[in-house]
Amino acid sequence: MINGISLGSIYALIALGYTMVYGIVLIINFAHGDILMIGAYVAFFVLAAIGAGPEGMLIAFIASMIVCACFGLSIERFAYRPLRKAPRLNSLITAIAVSLILQNGMRVLPFIGPNPRQFPGPAMFNIQLIGDLRISNIQLIVIVLSALLMLALNYIINHTKRGKAMRAVSFDQQAASLMGISVNSTIAFTFLLGSILAAAGGVLFASAYPQVNPTMGMMPGLKAFIAAVLGGIGSIPGAMLGGFILGITESLTNGFVSSLYSDAITFSILIIVLMIKPTGILGKKPRIKV
Repeated sequence: MINGISLGSIYALIALGYTMVYGIVLIINFAHGDILMIGAYVAFFVLAAIGAGPEGMLIAFIASMIVCACFGLSIERFAYRPLRKAPRLNSLITAIAVSLILQNGMRVLPFIGPNPRQFPGPAMFNIQLIGDLRISNIQLIVIVLSALLMLALNYIINHTKRGKAMRAVSFDQQAASLMGISVNSTIAFTFLLGSILAAAGGVLFASAYPQVNPTMGMMPGLKAFIAAVLGGIGSIPGAMLGGFILGITESLTNGFVSSLYSDAITFSILIIVLMIKPTGILGKKPRIKV
């Protein structure tokens, strides 16, 4: 369960980026997992240069968030904004193309390359809780930081003007524009927030599973997308709930069944949810007025 909560925290962070973008512009940003990979690589180079102490980890977090925010804003401005009024299929193909460009672009860079590298994270040690129950310091950091970031996101969305603008644009872009809300800047801010969460997820994922490579964001990105669909894509609480359910399910499968079946069960969950309740656990069926 501890492993599942730790992994689910990372999935929830990544799923929040998917669900925020979809809730506002109805785009599945499949390049989101590769933003995670970029954040992990930024942290890798920072920690390799200054060490993996507490200050180094803090600087690595800040640097990866800044770099990933810039990538997120650039992708929104140059890849998605010109296609905002185009059919959704165009945006979907563009998202896949951006993902492939980021992956293969990192593979051909001379200072990165295709080979995996050991992530220089903090040293791991166990903390005894009750009896034989132990939690590692890495898992504790992942759970606590993820919870803090989710609380911060909840505050931004529900208690700030930017958050109110995001909710208004997700409800009706045209009406929000008539009320004086800048739709372009609100959508850009949404991509920025999602990219910051993906960067944090990338650093935490690389710390928990200490290896980085150019394709490392593909599978966590897909699983986070499944978590968003499971919880109800477009729903912030649903993305959090879906991430934890998926992480715990995957961990229990690895522990009691076999690691060979974990991915199969994960994708089976997506198929079952789409068959039984396509809107997800907390998703609502949209009402269309005629």
